[in-house]
Amino acid sequence: MAVLHTNPTRMELINLKRKLATARRGHRLLKDKRDELMRRFLELVRENKQLRREIEEGLKEAQAHMALAGASVSEEVTNTALMLPKQEMFVEVSQKNVMSVILPEYDVSYKTADENDIYSYAYAFTSFDLDAAVRKYADLAVKMVKLAQVEKSCSLMSGEIEKTRRRVNALEYIMIPQYEDTIKYITMKLDENERSATTRLMKVKNMMLENAHHYNERG
Repeated sequence: MAVLHTNPTRMELINLKRKLATARRGHRLLKDKRDELMRRFLELVRENKQLRREIEEGLKEAQAHMALAGASVSEEVTNTALMLPKQEMFVEVSQKNVMSVILPEYDVSYKTADENDIYSYAYAFTSFDLDAAVRKYADLAVKMVKLAQVEKSCSLMSGEIEKTRRRVNALEYIMIPQYEDTIKYITMKLDENERSATTRLMKVKNMMLENAHHYNERG
């Protein structure tokens, strides 16, 4: 029996019952939080897996186009074409609160709104495969930023799940049983004291009756 060191008084019993009710309510809320965190974490894991698959497949496709582009034009022409990019990508970092977990949000923006600015060369001296490779790499860059956001969110979410799990277990297996056992112990002690007090009162009553009887006999 895991009993807390405390005085077995009625006031302490009332305080412990109040603490037990609070602990049970907190345990229920933390379990709900843990379950919701797990649900959202699994969604992020699935999104992470999907993004990784798309990026890996996209990289293979982009590399294949680059290989074909390198076979159709010289390496010098390709390097010259890609030397001075016109477009720039910016990543703005913000935060959002999800179940008391601060998760990052990465928003992508570009220097110009024209999608064709990703091509920093004239089409006359390059091949279609180079255009396809550049387009694929540009699309993958956005997905890579998204993947970084999702992976960081997964890491933060898993840490919060572990902390919440430890708190749930501490309440479920340590604090709540201690409160329950201590309440039982104090209740038993109080009942025992009450029985003892009742026994003493009965003895005193019997003694008083006997004394009264002897007094009447002498009278």
